Amino acid sequence: MNVLFAGGGTGGHLYPAVAMAGELKKLVADVGVSFAGTSLGIESTEVPRLGFQLHLIPVRGFKRGSSIADAMANVGVLVDFARAVGRAFALIGRENPDVVVGTGGFVSAPLLFAAQLMRKKTLIQEQNAFPGVTTKLLSMLAGEVHLSFEEARRFIVKKKNVFVSGNPARLFEPQDVSVARGHFGLTARRPTLLVFGGSRGARSINNAVLQRLNDITGSANLIWQTGALDYERIKGQVEASPYLWVGPYIEDMGVAYSAADLVLCRAGASSIAELTNLGKPSVLVPYPFATGDHQRYNAKALVENGAAIMVEDDMLNVKESVINILELMNDTEKLHKMSVASRKLSYPDAAHQLALRIIGLAHNH
Repeated sequence: MNVLFAGGGTGGHLYPAVAMAGELKKLVADVGVSFAGTSLGIESTEVPRLGFQLHLIPVRGFKRGSSIADAMANVGVLVDFARAVGRAFALIGRENPDVVVGTGGFVSAPLLFAAQLMRKKTLIQEQNAFPGVTTKLLSMLAGEVHLSFEEARRFIVKKKNVFVSGNPARLFEPQDVSVARGHFGLTARRPTLLVFGGSRGARSINNAVLQRLNDITGSANLIWQTGALDYERIKGQVEASPYLWVGPYIEDMGVAYSAADLVLCRAGASSIAELTNLGKPSVLVPYPFATGDHQRYNAKALVENGAAIMVEDDMLNVKESVINILELMNDTEKLHKMSVASRKLSYPDAAHQLALRIIGLAHNH
């Protein structure tokens, strides 16, 4: 049995594929797994590091602007796409996969398109509540489409073999709260806010926290992952405090989640999967420039189910927003209700279930 994963560019597209690949290796002893990606995406280094074979397919994404320059650039993108489809035909012919799995990113489109033209079985795994263009267009010919949010179903024309299976994400074992807070040098008795914006950070979130730092640490602990780009700037502006841990990156996110009563972060699909798997209440700040504004749709899915509140990016530094967050942190009844609602949206065995669906497709002649 051979499976070819097509997806990458960002960790949000790559790591669900890696999780599924790992499960396949556990379930099928002689499975062959390989990846297709680009030389510019995260997969170019991560896939080989994780021990999987990577096939490079040069492809670019469309410019979304309406200027003449964007239109001219898109002509070149179409030419590149046609070449990428040709290379995808050749790759699929060589590898002869039983199933081609698309998880998003530029490279998934030519691979899925070529596979469908070659009558190969295809499975699409969509991470966001607002599906990407590739998912919407190529889902019609896919063998199965797997969504992470029920809210995404309305954007899919295909109605048969469309499932809500969740988004494969890192799984963490809950830790004792006092021990977890002690890990960061914080007092166990205070409510604790965890703030992060991804490995690179989120500048608007960092700036808002920096501006309201005294308000936050006046009544709560703060675990603050700034990201690598902002850390040196921020480190020079904060003083040591028994109620503050600040660093560029958190090595053990499981401990950080366990320490936190509330999480303030972006609304990326992977973060939301981790939050719901752990049943964590959250304040979500959608990245306003995300493709198709998909983070807003992700955040709304949690807000409408009572698992989170949403704050607009440009409103986060308003004092009332911080006051509302601090009030929420001290409202244990509300936090408990949000936690229960969050856990109801979880799919902790998503990778395993998706691997079973891939195996089922491969064996369904």
